[in-house]
Amino acid sequence: MTKSTIYSALDLRDGFYQILMRESDIALTAMRDASIALGARLRTELLRRRVRHIRAVNGKTDDEVHKEHLRKLLGLMRKHKLYANMKRCIFGERDIPILGCFVGKYGVCPDSEKVRVISEWPTLSNVKELRQFLGLATYLCKCVENYAGKIRPLSQLLKKEAEWKWTTGLRCSQAGLDRSADLGSG
Repeated sequence: MTKSTIYSALDLRDGFYQILMRESDIALTAMRDASIALGARLRTELLRRRVRHIRAVNGKTDDEVHKEHLRKLLGLMRKHKLYANMKRCIFGERDIPILGCFVGKYGVCPDSEKVRVISEWPTLSNVKELRQFLGLATYLCKCVENYAGKIRPLSQLLKKEAEWKWTTGLRCSQAGLDRSADLGSG
């Protein structure tokens, strides 16, 4: 994907509900509906199989090629009766948000807003606040080199026998995560 300069993302509306169930299986579900039931096993796999073969080829940089891929994709979606939620679709952008990160020409980068929230987090004063901070900071684990090593001093405070004693070294560990993420999001 790093060879691409233009990205689009389509959100399938009511994803699982677009996959029809065999007529004979409808009577076996708790709810009478022609689409796959929410509790049906393998529903994710079925949806993945349905859309797998209609993915556009990555790696093209030309605007017209990107538009042609979108035309093909939308045509295949129409053929297979898959519908997109237009309010959540993104077309022709330089980078797109996916699962809390941004994907673009330079790869995957953390969302700068989340990095800002982590960097402006107040000094931690108890275990509950530490757990909250580490929960959010885990978001950066793929973007920060040696993440586990950098949070180790903070994680030590979560042990039952650990005494809460906030030191300059712990504050540096807390502050070091956002600086590393900023460097990684270049």
